[in-house]
Amino acid sequence: MSDLARFSINQMTVKQLALPDLVDACVRLGVPGIGLWREPVAEYGLEATAKLVRDAGLTVTTLCRGGFFTTAADLDDNRAAVDEAATLGTDTLVLVSGGLPPGGKDLSVARSLIGDAIAELAPYAAERGVRLAIEPLHPMYAADRCAISTLDQALALAEPFPASQVGVVVDTYHVWWDDRAPAAVASAGAQGRVHSFQLADWTTPLPAGVLNGRGQLGDGAIDMRAWRELVDASGYDGPIEVELFNDALWARDGMEVLEETVRRYVEHVL
Repeated sequence: MSDLARFSINQMTVKQLALPDLVDACVRLGVPGIGLWREPVAEYGLEATAKLVRDAGLTVTTLCRGGFFTTAADLDDNRAAVDEAATLGTDTLVLVSGGLPPGGKDLSVARSLIGDAIAELAPYAAERGVRLAIEPLHPMYAADRCAISTLDQALALAEPFPASQVGVVVDTYHVWWDDRAPAAVASAGAQGRVHSFQLADWTTPLPAGVLNGRGQLGDGAIDMRAWRELVDASGYDGPIEVELFNDALWARDGMEVLEETVRRYVEHVL
């Protein structure tokens, strides 16, 4: 198999696999990194997860997620997410920032609330060696999940803080459509603010609810290799994490999906 040194599998891509089975499969396939989610980690046990992954020699590339600052602004829960990231040994907590506040219709107000919350959370995270990675989501999620829709908006929120504290996630699924994104990637890289690079393809028609429409690499409209080259050119040389939410993939055998994802990464990304 070609070089998988930067490859990471996000836990949600194969959420049908129990964590020990996923870890074993990563070791067998030579997958060095894994992105974790708070809910399944809590179900398995935080300390048990940390030990399982550590003993297997895997790197936890990200923890998802903090945020939702505008709809359920619980900074205590976000501080807990930071603590969990530190326990798991990852330096990157992904933020899905939240959409419009209840009854609100002004995205600028939502973004202001998000900025205020990050200002409170960033010093706490920095003390624990955890970076906050603001993930812009596709505009179709602006109302209910994330008022940050572009890399430019994410970088504007990150700018008041040191790059070692706050950066951005470049996720192909969410930003591939934006003709300003390449310049934003270059700017983020120059500032050292690309804290995570995630891949998913864009396939249509989108499913009902649109949340679980992230396509397998190579199945859709996104030029994965071009995006990898773009992010590489920005100076980022960290993990490349495949994060798919897809009901059809979840209905299949998880080991088969993982093996397929590794092959697709080699074929379409490297």
